Formats: sequence, structure tokens, C-alpha cells
Amino acid sequence: MSLIEEARARLELAERYLREGESLIDRDVVQACEKLYKASEEAIKALAIAEKLSEVDEARKRGRWTLALLDAAARKLGEKVSERIYDDWDHASFIHVEGFHEARLKSEQVKARLKYVKELVYLARKYLEQ
Repeated sequence: MSLIEEARARLELAERYLREGESLIDRDVVQACEKLYKASEEAIKALAIAEKLSEVDEARKRGRWTLALLDAAARKLGEKVSERIYDDWDHASFIHVEGFHEARLKSEQVKARLKYVKELVYLARKYLEQ
């Protein structure tokens, strides 16, 4: 599989997780948060692969992505692709910790942050279509 095919496959996952997460917000906020975070994670991976960031190579060596690698990739992508990426990633991380791990968020709080996840997936789509 070529890098661009791999990046597109990651983007497709991001879009699927986004749809699933959005549909769960009013029914199961904890699972919605997990899906929305996964959408953001896959968008970061897609962009990192497309940009050939060193974090991709490190993730391959380790056999998995770590939070530190994802965060480093998001920061670099914020500098290289769009300054919005790191902000969007930060909101997604908040959703993951407070909404999924801690189960502290209400659906209204997740809905207020949904736009950041959507923007991140949109930016990945726009970038990969260039």
C-alpha cells in the first residue's frame, strides 16, 4: 500500500468514527467521546503519513502510535499545514480524557466541541485532496 493510499484509508476511518460519534452524542456520551477522539486520531495519522513526519516511522518501529507521538505530530502539522490542527487536536484530547476516561462530560459539552473534531477531519480531507 502506498503512503497516499494508507493516508486515505486513515481518513476514511476518521470520517466513519466522526459519523458514529456524532450519532451517539445524545444516546451514549461516553462512547460518542471515544469515537470522536478516534476520528481525530485517525485524521492526525492520515496527515502525518501524507507529510512523511518522523513520528510515522517511530510509530512503525514501536508497532503502535502513542499519545506522545500523536501530540508531537499534531504540533508539527499545526506548524506545517494549518495552525488550527493543534488546537483541534487539543479539544479532541479533552473530549477523550474528560468524556471517555472520566465520563464527566454532558452531551451539550461534547456538542460544543464537536466542531473542532469536524474541522480537523475536514482539514485532513482538504489536504489529501490537493
